[in-house]
Amino acid sequence: MLLILIAIHLLSQDSRAAPLSHFPDARATTDSSNDNSRTLFSIVWGSLATIFACTWVSVHPNVPPPKQSRLQLFWRRLKMMLITMIAPEVMVGFAARQYFGSRELANEYNFSSTQAFFFCMGGFVSPTGHPIATKEQLGYPIASKEQLEDPDVGSELQEAIRNVNEEDIEDKSKGDALSKGVALLQGLWFILQTLARAHQRLAVTQLEVATLAFAVVNLFIWLLWWNKPLDVRRPIVFGPPTQADTETVTLPVQLSRLDRFGGAIGAQYGDRYDPLSSVSVPSFWSTENNEEFESVTSADILLVLVGAMFGAVHCAAWNAIFPTLAEMWIWRTSSLVIVVIPGLTALFVLMAMSDSDRLKRVSKAGGTTALLTIPIYIAARLILIILPLAELRSLPASAFVDVNWSTYIPHL
Repeated sequence: MLLILIAIHLLSQDSRAAPLSHFPDARATTDSSNDNSRTLFSIVWGSLATIFACTWVSVHPNVPPPKQSRLQLFWRRLKMMLITMIAPEVMVGFAARQYFGSRELANEYNFSSTQAFFFCMGGFVSPTGHPIATKEQLGYPIASKEQLEDPDVGSELQEAIRNVNEEDIEDKSKGDALSKGVALLQGLWFILQTLARAHQRLAVTQLEVATLAFAVVNLFIWLLWWNKPLDVRRPIVFGPPTQADTETVTLPVQLSRLDRFGGAIGAQYGDRYDPLSSVSVPSFWSTENNEEFESVTSADILLVLVGAMFGAVHCAAWNAIFPTLAEMWIWRTSSLVIVVIPGLTALFVLMAMSDSDRLKRVSKAGGTTALLTIPIYIAARLILIILPLAELRSLPASAFVDVNWSTYIPHL
């Protein structure tokens, strides 16, 4: 949090206060060839590489339905990447729900962190091909006699999960601590570069500010999903496969668009999804989505706070140099929108947690209003994606000056 506050303070300084002798012109539209300079290509490449690491590499999808082609798997992950670009806090909320859910599973059933995450992502499948993804299937709360006779339900699954070797789960992961660490360091390095530019009064482009916001949010995603296996495509089946009842199996998960949208932003799936009538979990499924856990509230609060933080980083470019006055006000307005809407949502969530009936009524009305502002929020996010690209046509001259690292590391 301290690092984020420092970034906002440094970036909010007016970059026009320190003219540079390297570039007498106020703005530049071509690449520079000076020794202590960088090119337009390097600016764009550095930003896009970091955004890619934040939106593609850091996303840990749930286990997909069986027998999907490479193209289907690619499209599934691409959709999650696009969601992360438009509303990265949604992915933080998803990661938080799985993190808190896995912690509860680890505490209540004595699972390891890896086993609990694998359970949350639909990694365990019964012999009949149904995902084991709810506490009821584990036998908690105590199931009825009829349920205990069901081969897909029972406390014996708890012992089976505990007996799964963590190395077998990690072997299915497409990433390890080293690969995750490299991607995380990419984001940290970009944050450090941006802070150094702001400290030396060098212009930070809007594309870099937007990338900085992604990098900050990415830190939360990596930390929450550190123990979650990456890009697992095949589940672990308990026991020999048996022929499932074809009348109850659907492929893939059959949910309406509204249900899928609600699941993505943290709403309850309720009875609309039944793992015993499907062969995979929804893309944004986490165990607690189907339960009334206190961790749901914790994840929701983290979601809206990170959303407000994401907007605050954009507001740090309040005094930056824009090509036109109109673009400046559009940027400022859009940045405020993505700060205010999550901030008010966080306030409504806190009101809902209070003991006051009056505050709860206000929270309910405010929550309805917040839902109506979702299109405005999405429009603001799209604007903040387009504007940084449009600004590349006319960047400030100091944007092409590279950081002088010898200021911090002598004799470098």
